[in-house]
Amino acid sequence: MVGRIERMIIVGATSGIGREVAERMAERGVRLGLAGRRLELLEKLQAKYGHQRIAIAQLDVTEPTAAEALETLLEEVGAPDVLLYASGVGKQNPDLEEVRELNTVRTNCEGMVRIVDRFVNYVKGKTSYSKRHKAHVAVITSVAGTMGMGQAPAYSASKSMQSAYIVALAQHARMQHIPVTFTDIRPGFVATELLNPDKHYPMLMTKAEAARHIIRGIERRKRIVIFDWRFRCIVALWRLIPRWLWERITIVKN
Repeated sequence: MVGRIERMIIVGATSGIGREVAERMAERGVRLGLAGRRLELLEKLQAKYGHQRIAIAQLDVTEPTAAEALETLLEEVGAPDVLLYASGVGKQNPDLEEVRELNTVRTNCEGMVRIVDRFVNYVKGKTSYSKRHKAHVAVITSVAGTMGMGQAPAYSASKSMQSAYIVALAQHARMQHIPVTFTDIRPGFVATELLNPDKHYPMLMTKAEAARHIIRGIERRKRIVIFDWRFRCIVALWRLIPRWLWERITIVKN
């Protein structure tokens, strides 16, 4: 099913993949609600494309006030066709630095639950949505969530949690007859600020390439989007490895 997107909310639009998707959708004339921590970067996007096309809201997904900021943005934009959760952090953490691990979990897990749950509850009370016109939630997770990665425990575990949570929400929506569908977007390595520029990453993809895959997947309302074909093959192979063997594999440090 291919759906036309007229209104879209992007949480995590200040940089990386979220910003790239925002720019591409703005160029298409989509009415956007953009949210993130760095207000000055959101203001630059708004100035570039105009207030009529872009509404902005400063929010930190790890703070309880983020849900209220989302509500305000939804009121300004109107019932969106798509909510894209693009906020995320993640670094290799071989020393298991506590602050880094906990911050990763807070942003990727607590933040996602706070934003996505508030939107699903918003959908419940809106006559704008129906069986024929369902709301659509897309979350950028990662292929790293397929298996636990020893160099980045919190990151890989948080991405696995995100994917499992989407499965649970999809089931919940069916049980409660909530008109919403879900897309789990699982990229491989994408050249964003999350990656160390001094390191080499295999099969590295540009933000523009990633945005193209994401937008196509959202428009087609795919349940799971893994890109590109090379990572789809890798993920399929990972799933065949027994747990006991995986735990004995030494991942090359990057």
